[in-house]
Amino acid sequence: MVERLSWKKLAWELAFFYLPWFIIGWLFGGLPWLLLGATVAMLLWHLHQQIKLSDWLWKDKSLMPPSGTGSWEPLFNGIYRLQKRNRRRRKELANLIRRFRNGAESLPDAVVVFERDGAIVWCNKLAQELLGLRMPDDNGQHISNLIRAPEFVSYIADANYDVPLEMRSHLNSARTLEFRTMPYAEGEYLMVVRDITQLKQLEGMRRNFFANVSHELRTPMTVLRGYLEMTEDPEMVVGPMWPKAHGVMTEQLSRMESLVEQLLTLSKIEAAAKPELDHLVDVPAMLDVLQKEAQALSGDSEHVLTFEVDTSLKVKGNDDQLRSAISNLVYNAVKHTPPKAGITVRWYRSSKGPRLEVQDSGEGIAPQHLDRLTERFYRVDKARSRETGGSGLGLAIVKHALSHHDAELDIQSELGVGSTFSFTLSERLAC
Repeated sequence: MVERLSWKKLAWELAFFYLPWFIIGWLFGGLPWLLLGATVAMLLWHLHQQIKLSDWLWKDKSLMPPSGTGSWEPLFNGIYRLQKRNRRRRKELANLIRRFRNGAESLPDAVVVFERDGAIVWCNKLAQELLGLRMPDDNGQHISNLIRAPEFVSYIADANYDVPLEMRSHLNSARTLEFRTMPYAEGEYLMVVRDITQLKQLEGMRRNFFANVSHELRTPMTVLRGYLEMTEDPEMVVGPMWPKAHGVMTEQLSRMESLVEQLLTLSKIEAAAKPELDHLVDVPAMLDVLQKEAQALSGDSEHVLTFEVDTSLKVKGNDDQLRSAISNLVYNAVKHTPPKAGITVRWYRSSKGPRLEVQDSGEGIAPQHLDRLTERFYRVDKARSRETGGSGLGLAIVKHALSHHDAELDIQSELGVGSTFSFTLSERLAC
């Protein structure tokens, strides 16, 4: 092992180098000239060692230092050890950066690192997708030059990051983004961007849900309260108004009972885990019962009901949820189809799997309503829905029940012609 260079070692080396020349010059004369020659020789030797060091550092690609003697050997080895230590530290730093980037890439949020002056240092792939950034092309670009929304530009200019920023995406106005910024390193900030579109939609749905439930229950409760107040007069109970009042109260109670039952059904389906689809569901027998119920529901409307059912086609699934989905489609067709119009229910095996179609010849639905029909309490014609006892929950129940069976509700409609509500189950569920 080579020892480090010290002034004592250097002094002893100089002493041993000059001692023979000093003795020779003292014994034979010419001491000054001998010492001068020895000094020149030493300077040439040091020059040679310096050239070797320079060639090694700038030209030689070898990691091993050149062989050295005397005081130059610890210098060569010291530089070599320093290089090894630096290479090890660079490797550790590279591993640390790689781990940080891998961790940032696995985050469910977009991450952007930028300097105090707004220059972008780095961002993950999700930031490139969500914010439209490009790396490494945008490295060093000012972030507000790439995200030009006025509220974001003010957010960066004010540099007040205590409160998160919520704004519409500059790339897609249908998206809502939340920006949270915090100090990261000296002179740098870490920005975390989250897509909160679904969260905002859920908050809106929750507010609308409670508002709609309150509204739907308030009307029958107001009617009931009014008639109950009338019963405080004994003459009203036995008078000619009582049969009408009794009928209206009964109707409103039935309406509230139906609404509560549908709310409970929807909540039960939404809260339930995805069921094991291994129970045999006799859909033909179910449709046979629904045909009789639909005929009774039609009553004086005298709809022309046609059921085309493959009596051998049964499926695996959840009996209650499929019954809720199919019955809601059939009942909706009866409620929203004009009197004496035709309604056709088909249950057959398609090329993709068991398929149910409920086709009516009603007024049809305008295209702008189709995408929202499965929302809770959404109704195309609210006045008409109240007349028919509709709550706006039936298709929401259908949607969630079918989602548990890996199926989707398909709605085809044309104004003045009618509508077709259908779904197709996976072939693996067919029996």
